[in-house]
Amino acid sequence: MSLSDHAPDQQKKSLVSARQLAIMAIFIALSAVGSLIKIPSPLGSIGLDSAPGYFAALAFGGWIGFIVIAVGHLLSAAIVGFPLTLPVHIAVALGMGICAVVFRWLGRRGGPVWLIVAVVVAAILNSFALGLIVLPIGGWGMYVASVPSLLIAAVVNLVIAAIAYYAVRNSKLLN
Repeated sequence: MSLSDHAPDQQKKSLVSARQLAIMAIFIALSAVGSLIKIPSPLGSIGLDSAPGYFAALAFGGWIGFIVIAVGHLLSAAIVGFPLTLPVHIAVALGMGICAVVFRWLGRRGGPVWLIVAVVVAAILNSFALGLIVLPIGGWGMYVASVPSLLIAAVVNLVIAAIAYYAVRNSKLLN
């Protein structure tokens, strides 16, 4: 097969389109800005970095939201010097990505009731379940001390994302 056998417009499909890549870049940048707004906690890396990831998961797909929220958390943790160590923050980032996928799965089932259910479930996962990652580092004391701020941050981020999505859910921006 020679080079002349391939037409320039018949390139192979990539896993991520240019549109998806641009969306991820924009929302990762918004996560970086949100990561500068911190919520006081013993962990230090809790901020408004996950709202863009949750919104991206609802609006553009679970995997896009997964990537945005994971990178957003890593940016937020990097700003404060990875207080729980890099491997722990990578585990947290992956867990937050899973929370974003669950948020999308529940939030897109239909209607505002499912969106509220998605906020509640994702907030519980993001605070109580994901907070368990600190047990090997700080024990139950650190877990109990960090859960309230994790829960507040999760609820604030999820409510911002849910309201923003609900406001633009029928617009041409999401098609």
